[in-house]
Amino acid sequence: MSSLEEPLGLDSLSNSRGVRWIQRITLNACRPRADEVEMRNCLIEGRQCSSSNSCSEEYAWRRQPKDIYNSEPSMLRTSSLGRSLRVVDNACDSLYKQGHQYTSSCNGIERDLVSKYMRSMPKSVKIVEVGPRDGLQNEKNIIPTSVKIELIHRLVASGLSVIEASSFVSPKWVPQLSDAKDVMEGIRNIKDARFPVLIPNLRGFEAAVAAGVKEIAVFASASEAFSKSNINCTIQDSLNRYRDVVAAAKGLGMPVRGYVSCVVGCPVEGSVPPSKVAYVAKELYDLGCSEISLGDTIGVGTPGTVIPMLEAVMSVVPTEKLAVHFHDTYGQALPNILISLQMGISTVDSSIAGLGGCPYAKGASGNVATEDVVYMLKGLGIDTNLDLSKLIAAGDFICKHLGRQSGSKTAVALSKMASDASKI
Repeated sequence: MSSLEEPLGLDSLSNSRGVRWIQRITLNACRPRADEVEMRNCLIEGRQCSSSNSCSEEYAWRRQPKDIYNSEPSMLRTSSLGRSLRVVDNACDSLYKQGHQYTSSCNGIERDLVSKYMRSMPKSVKIVEVGPRDGLQNEKNIIPTSVKIELIHRLVASGLSVIEASSFVSPKWVPQLSDAKDVMEGIRNIKDARFPVLIPNLRGFEAAVAAGVKEIAVFASASEAFSKSNINCTIQDSLNRYRDVVAAAKGLGMPVRGYVSCVVGCPVEGSVPPSKVAYVAKELYDLGCSEISLGDTIGVGTPGTVIPMLEAVMSVVPTEKLAVHFHDTYGQALPNILISLQMGISTVDSSIAGLGGCPYAKGASGNVATEDVVYMLKGLGIDTNLDLSKLIAAGDFICKHLGRQSGSKTAVALSKMASDASKI
């Protein structure tokens, strides 16, 4: 198995300080019964318990309305991570029981039972939707412009405020996005969202400005080999090229987002050192990019390789200026997002229905599905201001035009539940 086919793991990180982020939740042998839970020194029957430590538990039983799309995921809640929550305080442990929320009082001190794994999580997360550009660019059959415009309208209706609309690249290289000007014309009257577009050079920037674009993004690779194969120049040459683009954008008061690709692995070079990622990220930040998105282009990353990469970048770029962009080739996108949240990242790129892939990165599968990210964040109690049911509908819309099933596990599962319920 080649280095590209095998997820990069922890074997090379034995001396890395980043490993300290990885922790395991271990469960006691205690198992909850209907009205009785035994926890170390506490025996709870009904709603109260007493012990030599004067520990009492107060349960607030709250039934949630059964909204198949927008109710909290069944096994998660705001102040817990996973199936069980363990808080050690005066030798009193508590287990989360599905469907109920509670607070603990030990020795008369009221406190919310918030897991230590949640304390570093952001209260809200900004989702940057990349489906209309990154999600569709690799499609072989040309998608009608009207379909792309309708998709963007549906995404805005779900609450998304940042949607990457298209790219002003040469039609020769990415024919799917040759209608960028027409797409921008079709969405120019939408007021409640921002629509950045990807720009490869100054010529693309000029075309974007003529089309009424208000925000752009530039991209550089952390891999020398990928930079040459993707944009036909070295990393340094690409940065020099973007210096003129960013300066021109700043002159018009236009925000610029910077992408770094191959932040964990490259389809040509294999693993990419975190120091290279940090260098490119800092260069883009110093050029004037207001946000830097770190992309695992071929989806080989695991939490064990994402951690040192993020630590390296966070040492040179403010955490609040960073975003993560994970492809789901090995099913690691959600774990990688979770560890990124624990490290303080609060902006996540995703693609509706898990669409995506890179024309120049062999083996790269789709992006992480927006629906799956929102479902996970909702279960963690992290606010996104998004309507999951409308996201699923938008994903269903584009998938029908593409003639395939959604790549979102959440969309597939909830749609099946709704279908099964309609048959009862």
